[in-house]
Amino acid sequence: MAGNRTFTMIKPDAVESNNIGNITQMISDAGFKIKAMKLTQLTKGQAEEFYAVHNERPFYGELVEYMTSGPIVAAVLEKENAVIDFRNLIGSTDPNEAEEGTIRKKYAESKGRNAVHGSDSDENAQIESNFHFNENELI
Repeated sequence: MAGNRTFTMIKPDAVESNNIGNITQMISDAGFKIKAMKLTQLTKGQAEEFYAVHNERPFYGELVEYMTSGPIVAAVLEKENAVIDFRNLIGSTDPNEAEEGTIRKKYAESKGRNAVHGSDSDENAQIESNFHFNENELI
């Protein structure tokens, strides 16, 4: 990935609120190219595996339940400096602390229902992308 790809998920709250188009438009407007995208529903096992890094945290069970509560949109994005630029675009985990104009400020309901996931490192971007997509699905 070499710093030019990142991974995102549009979470169940944003999908349920019909914000897929609004969010993908913000992503495109920020200069990201969508290299792969799919609407899918995580099973409990998939959510537990994807968020295993948080399994000791008190919110883990709620996170797994939330992420399996409805469909998500998984996507691989490409842009120079992708991880950092996307983290800036999505804003703080808590929408009350997010900067104006960020995805979470506009579309998140709360810290727990925060509209989108964004990889936090180049390494995790690759791991998370590979979790949802195989090489044949990336353009």
